[in-house]
Amino acid sequence: MKIVSVINYKGGVGKTSLTSNLGAELAWRGKKVLMLDLDPQTSLTFSFISPDVWEEKFSEDRTIKSWLESFDSPSPIDLASLIYTPERVETALRGRGKLDIISSHLGLINVDLELATKLGGGTIAQVKKNFINLHKTLKVGLSTIDSDAYDVVLIDCPPNFNIITKMAIIACDYILVPARPDFLSTMGIDYLIRNVNGLVKDYNDFANMAQGEKFDSIDPKVLGVVFTMIQEYGGGPMQAHAQFMNRVKGMTGISAFPSYIKRNDTLFADAPELGVPVVLNGYNSGSHQSVVDGLENVASDFRKYLGI
Repeated sequence: MKIVSVINYKGGVGKTSLTSNLGAELAWRGKKVLMLDLDPQTSLTFSFISPDVWEEKFSEDRTIKSWLESFDSPSPIDLASLIYTPERVETALRGRGKLDIISSHLGLINVDLELATKLGGGTIAQVKKNFINLHKTLKVGLSTIDSDAYDVVLIDCPPNFNIITKMAIIACDYILVPARPDFLSTMGIDYLIRNVNGLVKDYNDFANMAQGEKFDSIDPKVLGVVFTMIQEYGGGPMQAHAQFMNRVKGMTGISAFPSYIKRNDTLFADAPELGVPVVLNGYNSGSHQSVVDGLENVASDFRKYLGI
């Protein structure tokens, strides 16, 4: 089971659309995929579960928020008990693979603030131990799920570097960075990678210095940047987009996927209401099909990089 965190500081870069369609395409190819929504905006969740159903059946005790809050209760929730199989996606997959989700909650941002209060301690040693124990929470939780149950876990992270995001980084094997080809979306990528490297170093340093308890070190790999919302001209990205794409490709230590996702606001905006990602909607002509082809190519690159 390979765990991938999908992260970018900038919102509106197509992070959730990439996660949902990547998961759906992998499932269509016969893979078993679990998606985990850690974003308080809950966009990934509402792409598969209607808000009214979520409110009725999930909001109270079947979200990642419920799981995190349960650690202070006498009966902590089992992470696996939160897994849900969206019926409309299951029908669209026609038995090819599996696509499940653990839903988020709009109040998750408040949980993050509460978690921060647990980082203190009376001594430096206690502070370091608290840092490790808190940040490895998701890693421990995912380890309780049968490793044969899924080929890939995709984590949709918040667009910031808070404790929830740090939990996802420490839990994952790989990091995937979606980005629009513009100034604001690309300028923070290098900063994001530096912060990831700093977090990994701090965690491993604290783990090595821990006394009386053994903690495994972590080493998440950056798979690369996937460009989204590309507009084409003459069979390739328009010049303004190509400029920013080349800028990222020139960054030291950061690679970019050779394939990209074309822009089609209507297509991606309508998909959540249908409850089925674009790649499973059966488009076979015109600009719709070219968008689907791009998604399939990104998924093909992704499978190759992960060796699945």
